[in-house]
Amino acid sequence: MDSFELNKIIAAILMVALLVIGIGKLSDIIFYVEKPKTPGYVVEIEQVVASTAEVSSETVEEKIDIAALIALGDIATGEKVFKKCAACHSIVKGGKNNIGPALYNVVGRQVGAVSDYKYSKALSEYGKEWTFEELNGYLIKPAKWIKGTKMAFAGLRKEKDRASVIKYLNQSSDNPLPLP
Repeated sequence: MDSFELNKIIAAILMVALLVIGIGKLSDIIFYVEKPKTPGYVVEIEQVVASTAEVSSETVEEKIDIAALIALGDIATGEKVFKKCAACHSIVKGGKNNIGPALYNVVGRQVGAVSDYKYSKALSEYGKEWTFEELNGYLIKPAKWIKGTKMAFAGLRKEKDRASVIKYLNQSSDNPLPLP
């Protein structure tokens, strides 16, 4: 193939590209439609506003039978699953705060109650206790359960894993609460 034929092929490709672009521009000029400043009709939408405080734990607590959920778990599995949490939390008696607060005696404790740990504003102002139901909801997805928390954990999706971790946390206490 000589250079003259190569030039013809390149020229043909360029002409097709220019033709496609030119037809697009020409059709925009010929069929120009001016958009109205105000729409011809208004679609009315009913505004439904629900506060996150109303929706948070009350609706989820009603749907979950915590006794049945806790029955799924066991302490040995909870200890294994807690290894995901151990990167940020200690569970031993007298353990120090790490990235997250120490979790010994956490079940039944006020949320945001460890005095030498700096909690996020959301956790400090939450005002509830770590009950079995609260822990379950929080462990599903912490950032969704308490909006504004600093905890970046994705959560535990499996019910058995959450139940096992809750049992393990309850057992890691001076006075474990009776299971529901």
